[in-house]
Amino acid sequence: MWCMLWCMHRTNIYLEDRQTEALDKIASQLGLSRAQVIRDLVDRTLNGEDRDITAGVDAINRSAGALADIEPMEREPDARQSYLGDLIGLSAEADLP
Repeated sequence: MWCMLWCMHRTNIYLEDRQTEALDKIASQLGLSRAQVIRDLVDRTLNGEDRDITAGVDAINRSAGALADIEPMEREPDARQSYLGDLIGLSAEADLP
């Protein structure tokens, strides 16, 4: 808490609904606060890591289908499946990825 008060500067920005929703989704997936996601994205941009998104999109496109010949492993229902099932209204025993 001390560093938050003395090491950081508070700023306010206006975001569109879609931006807020996207940030909240990322934050939830990563287990971080929205503020931490924003700080991480600012750092990545300032460090030049996000200057060209084309390379990232190309890597994703090249990887599509890379595991097509591999059989999915069998899994017992777990917390992830239960969570996903709750999101889409299925029981944990349903066939979820």
